[in-house]
Amino acid sequence: MTSFASRFTLLSALALLAAAPAAHAQQKLVPAQSSLSFVIKQMGVPVEGQFKTFDAQVAFDPAKLASSRIGFTVEMGSATMGAKEVDVEMPKPVWLSALKFPQATFQSSAIKALGGGKFEVQGKLSIKGNARDVTVPVTLAQTGTAPNLATTATGAFAIPRLAFKVGEAEWADTSMVADEVQVKFKLALSGVPKI
Repeated sequence: MTSFASRFTLLSALALLAAAPAAHAQQKLVPAQSSLSFVIKQMGVPVEGQFKTFDAQVAFDPAKLASSRIGFTVEMGSATMGAKEVDVEMPKPVWLSALKFPQATFQSSAIKALGGGKFEVQGKLSIKGNARDVTVPVTLAQTGTAPNLATTATGAFAIPRLAFKVGEAEWADTSMVADEVQVKFKLALSGVPKI
């Protein structure tokens, strides 16, 4: 009887361990409710664009930040600024080089809770084969109740485009296009545990 009880307890523990990663695996981006945009300054005038295709790989638990991971992929060929002549230029090698480097990626290395649903996500951003460490502020808001809890992650951060070789040759002139690019995101996520 004790042997059966021990085996049952062990099997129960294994089942719980197996279920934990599965809960993370359920976390998904809801693309229709998400957006990823960027703002550049062209001769001092802010101009906004967006990426139409991107995805997130999320394994986030606010109670287990040390083991939480956030990955992000952006299809560089999906960039648009709403003007045909500009959209034709952006995928070219001098700018995003979408043929040679079809995706930009971000992979978290550490997540820190700041309180009030605010987090600081550190990780490596790679664009055009150039990787740099970045810190991304993220604010999480949740609505509904489990199992239909909806999470929205929002934030903005700046990157230096020249460090990623975005805008080369004559376009490296920052009096034409500023070096700083503001990136803004709103990500709708399902399956994130309650904060």
